[in-house]
Amino acid sequence: MIRAVIVDDEDASRMTLKGLLTRYVPDVQVVGEGEDVASGLEIIKQYTPDLVFLDIQMPDGSGFRLLELLAEIDFNVIFTTAFDQYAIKAIKFSALDYLLKPIVPDDLIKAVDKHNERIASPDLAISFQALRENLTPEPRKIVLHTFEGMHVVDTGDIIRCQSDDCYTNFFLDGGKRIIVSKTLKEIEEHLKGRDFMRPHKSHLVNINFIKTVVRNDGGYIVMKDGSEIPISRRKKELVMGIINKL
Repeated sequence: MIRAVIVDDEDASRMTLKGLLTRYVPDVQVVGEGEDVASGLEIIKQYTPDLVFLDIQMPDGSGFRLLELLAEIDFNVIFTTAFDQYAIKAIKFSALDYLLKPIVPDDLIKAVDKHNERIASPDLAISFQALRENLTPEPRKIVLHTFEGMHVVDTGDIIRCQSDDCYTNFFLDGGKRIIVSKTLKEIEEHLKGRDFMRPHKSHLVNINFIKTVVRNDGGYIVMKDGSEIPISRRKKELVMGIINKL
């Protein structure tokens, strides 16, 4: 049985979440509830839960502030929010979980399943440290899960990403390579709006590391690490438009 605490300032939200858990995830037992940062702290200390469903915006502070006030975080967290663009981006970059309100049962089930996977190998300290650094309009740190563990990478150090079926290879400044079990499409969604573009279905590149654009042989990009990235025909106009603005 998973011992859980819900911290949310809305009575209706807490009641709805408890009902969803009872119906769809009966292995989760709600042992306590808090309505703000102060009561949330007391409840967490009192019940020492395995899992905390934590609202982001509350009257006396944010869910992030609650975590900062704890001397130790020895539980998993699933953030809940109606919508907070910057907060969600920071959470995603930090490899943490969140649920959008109104909560969809399938999303709740998946989030709890992820919690179960993390029980055996919790690396929460890494994720929360990244989260603290990412609570800005433009997160700079991304947490990458690999078979060996977790890596915190500055997005500015990513030269390029290359698809390998269901895996993605990250090539970093300095020659390091990291392989993650995510598709390039998922990585592109993470890095969207930053200094990255996708000139080819198998490649995502950091425009700050572009050295040369060669128009011959269909066109390709030479990166500062010497790699040559093909440009697909349908992306050529988009790529050249971005390059011309550099």
